[in-house]
Amino acid sequence: MTRAALLSLCLAVLASPATAVSPSSGCGHSLESGIHTMTYEGAERSYRLHVPSGYRQDTPLPVLLAFHGWGGNENDFLDEATVRSATDRHGYIVVAPRGIGSGGADRSNNSWTFSGSATGLDGDGLNDSVPGDTAAICDTASTPDYSYPSCKNSTPPAAANTCSWTHCEGDDVAFSLALLKHITSSLCADTDRVFATGGSNGGMFVWELGQNPQSAPAFRAIAPVIGLPHRGFSAAPGRARPLPVLLVTGTLDTTVPPGPWENPGFTTTSNGSDRYFYTGATAITRVWARANGCTLTTAAAFDDGIAETDCRSYCSGASGWPKVLDCRAKMGHDYGLPWSWNLILEFFDRM
Repeated sequence: MTRAALLSLCLAVLASPATAVSPSSGCGHSLESGIHTMTYEGAERSYRLHVPSGYRQDTPLPVLLAFHGWGGNENDFLDEATVRSATDRHGYIVVAPRGIGSGGADRSNNSWTFSGSATGLDGDGLNDSVPGDTAAICDTASTPDYSYPSCKNSTPPAAANTCSWTHCEGDDVAFSLALLKHITSSLCADTDRVFATGGSNGGMFVWELGQNPQSAPAFRAIAPVIGLPHRGFSAAPGRARPLPVLLVTGTLDTTVPPGPWENPGFTTTSNGSDRYFYTGATAITRVWARANGCTLTTAAAFDDGIAETDCRSYCSGASGWPKVLDCRAKMGHDYGLPWSWNLILEFFDRM
């Protein structure tokens, strides 16, 4: 190959979508891995940062926001050695913030608020298929009252019933965007490769980030883990262009059950006395598959290379990984991080 031909090839590779980057204003700066704080709306908010080994101030890296589950904190993901080692290997900046608790910022039970979780109202209104059903996100007769003071004591009360179970002290979508701006101005990041994942309550909030028109444009793809929207909140991505999603759930999960394959009905918590209603995995992935231009009428099997999972999609994977992937493992309400984190990063790498 001539020198001119080699130069032409190099320029073509650099200009391709797979390698094109959008450097953030934080290039030329650095932060160390560890616990950091930022001030948002007058409150000090904390987050844990993992900067991959080999980080350079002149090389933009993808950013992954990781949201903990209900009552968790910034260590839910990054305390796992597999998460840190895989993050280094794939070269992601991981940011794990702490949610707002029942008594204020950074107190337990830390949570993320998404559609229906604070009001206690579902997105369906009355569900005529269930006799005696109401517009609530839970069965109020059996489910304990987890309502936060911030939702019960506001005027008028933000909580419409006792199904409310997350905070009412702020806008978590706006906070997430402010956190992202803070990170991309402090580290050399690729603003075209920003991703979000979360477990349980954090996974439910990740759906909110993908459905909300304010936040959806900021993300390249999302990956909720054992988290689904409440019943009736099965909206498509909050932007015109496709937004890929990987959903990871447990077939033995009684807290947020995915429901049977090809069943678009809602699912119900059955761990103890809790009876919360969620949009099933089939229902939400069908909606997102259509939004991503997929046309399969029955979810086809997809081999993700991980033994623990049964993955299926309404999107064809003939030219690569499907843009909408529903992966279920024989596990309960667990993140499955020793294998799921590698799956998440592999999915993001290919989007």
